[in-house]
Amino acid sequence: MKLIRIFIFLFSINALQSQTKEISLEDIWENRTFAVKSVPGFNFMKDGLRYSRLDNNQVKSIDIATGKNEQILLNLKEVNSDIEFDNISSYVFSEDETKILFSQKEESIYRYSSKAEYYSFDIKNKTLVRIFPKGKIMYPHYSPQADKIGFVYENNLYYQSLNNNEIVQVTFDGKWNEIINGASDWVYEEEFTLTRSFEWSAKGDKIAYIRTDESKVKEFQFETYYNEAYPDIYKFKYPKVGEVNSTLSVWCYNLKSKKSDQINTGIDPSIDSYYPRIKWTKSNDELVITWMNRWQNHLKLLLYNSSNKQVSTLLEEKNKYYIELTDHLIFLKNGKEFLWMSEQDGTNHLYLYDMKGKLVRQITTGKNEITDFYGFDGNEAKLFFQMSEENGLERKIYSINKDGTGLSCLDKKSGNHSVQMSTGGKYFVHQFSTLNTLPKYRIVDQNWNEIRVLEDNAALQKKMTEFNFKEVQLSSIKNRNGESLNALTIKPKNFDPSKKYPVFMFLYGGPGSQQVMNRWNSFGNYWWFQMLADKGYLICVVDNRGTGGRGEEFKKMTYLQLGKYETEDQIDAAKYLATVPYVDGSRIGIYGWSYGGYMSSLCLLKGNDVFKAAIAVAPVTNWKWYDSIYTERYMRDEKENKSGYEENSPVNFADRLKGNYMLVHGIADDNVHFQNSTEMINALVKNKKQFDLMVYPNRNHSIFGENARMHLFTKMTNFVLEKI
Repeated sequence: MKLIRIFIFLFSINALQSQTKEISLEDIWENRTFAVKSVPGFNFMKDGLRYSRLDNNQVKSIDIATGKNEQILLNLKEVNSDIEFDNISSYVFSEDETKILFSQKEESIYRYSSKAEYYSFDIKNKTLVRIFPKGKIMYPHYSPQADKIGFVYENNLYYQSLNNNEIVQVTFDGKWNEIINGASDWVYEEEFTLTRSFEWSAKGDKIAYIRTDESKVKEFQFETYYNEAYPDIYKFKYPKVGEVNSTLSVWCYNLKSKKSDQINTGIDPSIDSYYPRIKWTKSNDELVITWMNRWQNHLKLLLYNSSNKQVSTLLEEKNKYYIELTDHLIFLKNGKEFLWMSEQDGTNHLYLYDMKGKLVRQITTGKNEITDFYGFDGNEAKLFFQMSEENGLERKIYSINKDGTGLSCLDKKSGNHSVQMSTGGKYFVHQFSTLNTLPKYRIVDQNWNEIRVLEDNAALQKKMTEFNFKEVQLSSIKNRNGESLNALTIKPKNFDPSKKYPVFMFLYGGPGSQQVMNRWNSFGNYWWFQMLADKGYLICVVDNRGTGGRGEEFKKMTYLQLGKYETEDQIDAAKYLATVPYVDGSRIGIYGWSYGGYMSSLCLLKGNDVFKAAIAVAPVTNWKWYDSIYTERYMRDEKENKSGYEENSPVNFADRLKGNYMLVHGIADDNVHFQNSTEMINALVKNKKQFDLMVYPNRNHSIFGENARMHLFTKMTNFVLEKI
């Protein structure tokens, strides 16, 4: 009888396993079966008692404590307008929360930039105002008093009064591919994530803005093909390594006098300079201008006084490698101090300065990095921030007193924690996940008591039980120097340690990046890797030297030698995997996109006795073809670092190709130009090397649109199954 029960039990398990569905590319890219939910449009309101959310094209406010007292702030169906609106994807409150700004008919430009039709809705009066009816605009931004909106149109800066709809043009010299006012050029947008380049003063009587002169920057162009006899030529300014950059100047416009004055920063105009940030202090007359030299190893915070037109140095930093630009310049309400994030002691920490630039104290210390800053409590006596732990694998939320005492971890649960904080720190939206736990969003109070769950992805969790999802496991692998590298693996379906499995490695590996963390889907392509594990592949991801979360020296040791140490580490990891009893060392492949494509190419070429195959999507193949700001930050230019460029560019090692190589690129890639792949193709052909090639016309760096993703992953799946 006992034997029968055991048999039935085992039969039931096998039957259950056989009933699980296999993941398909259609599930991933067409049906979005595994779409993870977040909390769209969530925003803590300034009173600290309510929050707003997007719900069915409505903006609603909700009582935090009770989850009730729901109030509809904006309902497009009830707006008295003859305009037919699209769905609201995002919205912004004015500072006083009396108005809501939203858009429709958005047109993407580059990675972060777009233009659209924008509308301002008055919550009390239920009135709607179109911002600049003549056309689509960029970067609209309320004045602090919510009576005006600044914006950019056709490279010129404007503002519009919301009281009488008067439109004032601030600049007049804007011209495509020559002069930009109040917005950024391509390279500032991509590498400094700077888009809107104007800021209102506290009283709304002045606008500081950046004027960009890109007239001397060389143009790059590519062709687009849209069923016409002759292709369209798209041209834009793109400064490559060692080439002329845009010239920037900072200006201050006075709304009363309707006059702009150029700010004399005191920086020698013959010096190649960057101005990646401007920000007003709590004083209406003081503007802080961030300046960096071209190598980005010297930074100054310049304090401009609009009353006397004087500029002084508020803070100065130098670094033997490079300085990470931070958005964490926070001016305290007392008007006497500011908070600054810096790696000046070798680890990213928070520092307090007075408004004369004197260091008051270093607030946080230790080997763990500060990875995000969230804000102060109501009295500005306590700070809340995110910090890396466990050798960079985890992120947790901490608080600390402004005087550096009372460090406290708010949630010690192992995994990845992040928060959105209400005014004064009374409430938080806490997001938590692990490698094998779907993201959960909940509201907690200052004592970390749960108020309510906003989203726990329970529906997806249930759906995943229908499929045979494999657990992601953390581990470490030592490189040739004995240094420990963080790694993760997904074992094949029905794993049997007595069998031999092929390995498919994934990487990015670029400076400061991290793929290996104890958080959900931290390494991208998660669902695809689960599908490949279903087909018998062992998935492995390794964070090489140069990646983030482990201090400045670990991250910056690749300086002037991008690709060298990263490649060594990935080759060492593959060699180690080849020794694992259940690994078939003759079948190891590697895949990456962008910097990861650069790395996968180098790995296959320099590690031609280790890797059987590689997929490189949109790869850099020679750093001299990439943009100035990114490349020179880590490599300087060819004149100063010729060996660094030559010894780590895949095009120079094409003769070493032995395995199977798949090269993929979008022809309309404005970021990593298709030029990189054409040079690689030429080098491979010259050396009589066969390879697989897939190009996507009219697609940019992400290769999306009109079924491109589905096509690409079908192509890559077939390559993996056939070649590895």
